[in-house]
Amino acid sequence: MDGWLIIDKPTGMGSTDVVTRLKRLFDAQKVGHGGTLDPLATGVLPIAFGAATKTVPYVMDGTKTYRFTLRFGDLRDTDDSDGRTIGTSDVRPTDAEIEAALPAFRGDIMQVPPIFSAIKVAGERAYDLAREGQVVELAPRPARVDRFELESRPDADTAIFTVQSGKGVYMRSLARDLAKACGTVGHIAALRRMRVGPFHEATAIPLDKLGLPGDTPAPSPDLLLPVATALADIPALALTEAEAMRLMQGQAIGLVELMGRIPDDADPAGGLVRVMAGGRFVGLCRLDSALLVPERLVAQEGPAAVG
Repeated sequence: MDGWLIIDKPTGMGSTDVVTRLKRLFDAQKVGHGGTLDPLATGVLPIAFGAATKTVPYVMDGTKTYRFTLRFGDLRDTDDSDGRTIGTSDVRPTDAEIEAALPAFRGDIMQVPPIFSAIKVAGERAYDLAREGQVVELAPRPARVDRFELESRPDADTAIFTVQSGKGVYMRSLARDLAKACGTVGHIAALRRMRVGPFHEATAIPLDKLGLPGDTPAPSPDLLLPVATALADIPALALTEAEAMRLMQGQAIGLVELMGRIPDDADPAGGLVRVMAGGRFVGLCRLDSALLVPERLVAQEGPAAVG
């Protein structure tokens, strides 16, 4: 089994729990996911089977879109509603105060991750140390937030936001820090991921629609999307089967041989291209020093075309 299954993750399950369930459900050997979602969160969780696991890093680097509800006045140790209250405030910011604070959280920012995160501290996971009652101090990390908008205000205690971001941005930290910037405290009460790279919630399958391990019949592998679907945002370069074979043998190809076929939107100075041969996904290559250099090639059977 090679391909992607886009799951609409329910609340109450971690990403690893979903992977374990699907591995048993499909009786698959190699399964991974394209971006962690906390148990509280719902929404788009791309699941990679077989050869698709080789493309997971490119999915995780893709643009992500979230919607979250920030509850003011209640600070939690996990920065979401699954945690315990460690601080309170009677301050409730106005819409104008929220709008005034938002620009500081857009663009390239520095962000302190939640202490209940998988980041390692002296070889230990931060969340393990936090659960043991140890004081966890995490250094600020660079993050990229392309969009952070106030979507609605149901009441004085809550506000709903839409965020578009890059890799490694913690929504819990955004919520916590925005509340602080507004002169109060807060945590995420609800979180949904609506997009990961080329994968959108409109095509996500609710996990419970697939059944349980041991059900008869088992879900069909036809539900999987082609491996290269995860790379649809990367410019495509068409090769002949003979050229593709050269790449598979570890040979670089001169760009002069490919004149007229190199996509206009590909960066000639080290940019990635998605190599296709007769509708078959061959792998990813870089345009480097007048050569097409293999970066990650995928051996698989059958077509893997992407529109």
